[in-house]
Amino acid sequence: MWGGYQDAAKTRPWHEDTIVCCMSSSKGVTAICFMMAVDRGLIDIHAPVARYWPEFAQNGKADLPIRFVLDHRAGLPYIEELGPGTLYDYDAVIAQLAKQKPLWEPGTVAAYHVISQGFLLGEILRRTTGMKVGEFFRSQVAEPLGIDYHLGLRPDESARCADFLVPPDVFAGRHSPEPTVMSLGFAQFPDQPMDIVLNAPEWRVAEVASGSGHGNARALARLWSAVANGGTLDGVRLMSEKAVRLLGTMQHEEVEQRANKVYRQGLGLLLNSPPTMGFGPNPDSFGHGGVGGSLGFVDPARRLSYGYTPNRMHNTLAAGPRADRLVEATFACTP
Repeated sequence: MWGGYQDAAKTRPWHEDTIVCCMSSSKGVTAICFMMAVDRGLIDIHAPVARYWPEFAQNGKADLPIRFVLDHRAGLPYIEELGPGTLYDYDAVIAQLAKQKPLWEPGTVAAYHVISQGFLLGEILRRTTGMKVGEFFRSQVAEPLGIDYHLGLRPDESARCADFLVPPDVFAGRHSPEPTVMSLGFAQFPDQPMDIVLNAPEWRVAEVASGSGHGNARALARLWSAVANGGTLDGVRLMSEKAVRLLGTMQHEEVEQRANKVYRQGLGLLLNSPPTMGFGPNPDSFGHGGVGGSLGFVDPARRLSYGYTPNRMHNTLAAGPRADRLVEATFACTP
């Protein structure tokens, strides 16, 4: 289902092929790509990151395992030193993360790696497959399955993109007078209001694997449908059933330091974590949502997948009331 408008003035109706920024729902997409590489034997999540990315061994990170990057316990919740506007300099971000010292002993503190996680996982994927996340997803997932989702838009795709409507206070923590994990996590964004940043051509074409994914609800639902069906959809195999089970295996249930909320953390994604991120009645449901309301998840018991992509954000870091009501309505009519 689709409806509404692509712009605040309500001059451009939402069409069947309209796409929109999905923020951290992109983390679920990246997690699927990463688990595909794990399933192919290219990555061992228990191995040190430095096995695949030798430069990462600096400043006490020689033994930091990949699974701590996947479950937000790597101690690298933000990128240091780089200033406003450097978000789009991939090489600079990767070099900084390689030399950066963890804030805590890895594995001891959960702190949401809002932007840094995508770069960390993306560089491991690049080192092992030769492709960044956007290229991997496009060639290995989106094109084979006909999924209209993108990490890095092309010009013709950008023309179908709805405006992302940002309430004035939703990113208020970005400008905290005292540095916090929240504010430092956004330090590399351009020094502009977020409604400008998140609609700029630079953001749409960028491959920020933690947040710059663009697509629509159909795209997310179809992607997660492959996971719901044991890793294979319409004859296209993304991963084995064993890998699907691993993807949704809870790693910890800790208070996350950025927003002081409890998440049931999986490998690169979340397990059902109401009220912050609710995926229906099954505690084993898993996926990821994005600030403002987007959601993509699977209920493995029902083999049900779900996608929701609004462009008018809620003024909350949680999924928000519209997303919650739509999830409740979906399961109310599902056996």
